[in-house]
Amino acid sequence: MEATGWLLDLYDQPAEGLVLWLIAESGQRLRLHQPFPVTFYAAGPEPRLHALQQFLRSQPIKLSLQREEQRDLFKSQPVKVLAVCVEQTAAQPLLFRRILAQFPDLDYYNADIPPFLRYAALHGTFALAHCHVEYQADGLVTSLRVLDTPWDLDADPPPLRILQLKPDCDPQHAPPTELIAIIEKYSYRLPFSAGRPLLVNLQAILQRHDPDLILSAGGDVWLLPQLLQLSRKLKIPLSLNREPARGIQLKKEGTFFSYGQVIYRGQQVYLFGRCHIDGHNAMLWQDFDADGAFETARITGLPLQVAARVSPGTGISSMQIATALRSHILVPWRKQQAEQTKTAMDLLRYDQGGLVYQPIPGLHFDVGMLDFVSLYPSIMVHSNISPETPLPTELGHSDYPPGLIPRTLAPLLEKRVALKQRALSLPRWDPRRRRDESRAAAHKWLLVTCFGYLGYKNARFGRIEAHEAVTTWGREALLRAKEAAERLGFTVLHMYVDGLWVQKIGCHQPQDFQPLLDEIARDTSLPVALDGIYRWVAFLPSRVNERVPVPNRYFGVFQDGSIKARGIELRRHDSAPFIAQVQAELLDCLARAQSADDLPGSVNQALELLKVHLQELRSGQVSPSRLVVGKKLSRELAGYRVPSYGARAVEQLQAVGKAVRPGQRVRLLFTRSESRVAAWDLPQMINAQELDLDYYRRL
Repeated sequence: MEATGWLLDLYDQPAEGLVLWLIAESGQRLRLHQPFPVTFYAAGPEPRLHALQQFLRSQPIKLSLQREEQRDLFKSQPVKVLAVCVEQTAAQPLLFRRILAQFPDLDYYNADIPPFLRYAALHGTFALAHCHVEYQADGLVTSLRVLDTPWDLDADPPPLRILQLKPDCDPQHAPPTELIAIIEKYSYRLPFSAGRPLLVNLQAILQRHDPDLILSAGGDVWLLPQLLQLSRKLKIPLSLNREPARGIQLKKEGTFFSYGQVIYRGQQVYLFGRCHIDGHNAMLWQDFDADGAFETARITGLPLQVAARVSPGTGISSMQIATALRSHILVPWRKQQAEQTKTAMDLLRYDQGGLVYQPIPGLHFDVGMLDFVSLYPSIMVHSNISPETPLPTELGHSDYPPGLIPRTLAPLLEKRVALKQRALSLPRWDPRRRRDESRAAAHKWLLVTCFGYLGYKNARFGRIEAHEAVTTWGREALLRAKEAAERLGFTVLHMYVDGLWVQKIGCHQPQDFQPLLDEIARDTSLPVALDGIYRWVAFLPSRVNERVPVPNRYFGVFQDGSIKARGIELRRHDSAPFIAQVQAELLDCLARAQSADDLPGSVNQALELLKVHLQELRSGQVSPSRLVVGKKLSRELAGYRVPSYGARAVEQLQAVGKAVRPGQRVRLLFTRSESRVAAWDLPQMINAQELDLDYYRRL
């Protein structure tokens, strides 16, 4: 038997190896299985390896042992290892934990790689891959061939059946009254008050439509746990899984520290045979939504519901692991490399980060924004910067074969450039442009994180010296670009890590900047593009000292009328919706100015618009929900010497039994009360008369 379709899910199952779910072109949903032995390695002194052999032979698990030589990326000679091949995929993690408890002094490789990554490296699979499968009547896969690649720009989309589930209001703010279910052209509203009919009807929806993906709002932390609890209480089965032999997999909530921020990750609910994504708990969902999540899954090799939730660091690490497996390079269980000894002069020379130029504050017209295309990843690829390769002595040049990191990044970088170029050629109303932009945004986060992972202390294939080399050559590239611009008579208004803003009398068309782009490309050997030409751009001063410019706070309008803003309230996650909306309207008003002569009139119109909105605020026409501000809790309440506004709101919530963890955002309103704030998610309604309207007016 044979079928062609899309790979939806893949997981280990005792006694079967791996289970594969295929969305067949015929419309069937096929459950297939395939044996998949797993091999990992141990290295160390010969007596300890011999003792490990004896220990393994006493285990009841079916396995085979063999002495081999394998390649460690960080060692010049092959490593002598004991290869342990476990017949049952699901048995390997438990066996490794037993070994680790008995032999913690040995070095281990390929020991904690998820089965789906091993399978992806071996067969070239990925989430939603288009495959041709041959299988027996009992579902045993005898042959699998992938028909597309993660790097195709326009792969055939799978006919996913998507069920949307969401409560009719935010459970943190008020108890929901209805569950809203939407699939294809059907929409259902199921009252929470009638528990038995709710479950019976939802079960009927699942059986009738048999969705491939459940896309929920709050499904991880509230909705699905509530439904499962109700199902157990009333003893009414709910077929969230397609896999009858598996229960729902729960992953606990957690708080972690990343790039100077405290991040909270809520509980996660994973299904088997179909996928579940909670848009409120998915990583970077607000940046690239479903299209970006699907793209992340395709290129990282992670399952769809995993790829949507994990950080870009986990995604890029998975890609590096797959590259290592395909290249027969050992993947260390734990990083073993320490930072090399450096002199103070070495630190001053190399450990400086990105180059930031203080902008010339004020308003500037006909400004070209030049942007290196993924600068740091481009340097890593073109200069062959990888943990195992000699550090380059010249920008964009290497005499050595491509290292593991450049091999991992090159196709991703190429695809992102192609998508961005195509998106720019499409009109703004074209839906394909939005899709390409979402996919390119997913690529951006992976590429940026790959640079960070080069210096991350726990990265398996990290090396701080390689990380420092990237920033060194990044600064050099930006300085060469600046020198090229000045040679051609441009004024450099601003530079920020990977881009520069330039201005020259008579240059206001794309072709006017092409000689400069060509000159920079020749001088740096790196791809550079014209991000756009501003009709005008304003570089803003510090709020504390107006004579001091702020590098990452500016706004402007491009020639096509689109607005770009950074560092202002419109871009901040903690801004009140009313404040962000007013600011957006003011910028839209200013953007109508076609020239410098038109700008004073637009400014007057913006001021009149501002007066209208301030009058709305004074007269109570602005709903309190539009004045809610979000503040992130950076630590436990006991850790605050002076409680912040957010901490005061959390104290109010804790008093009524609502918990907020570090890394979570607490929503609040500014009031004229003694504490100055009122938590938005308190049970009692907030009196609009208590709002501090003067504070909002200043905002």
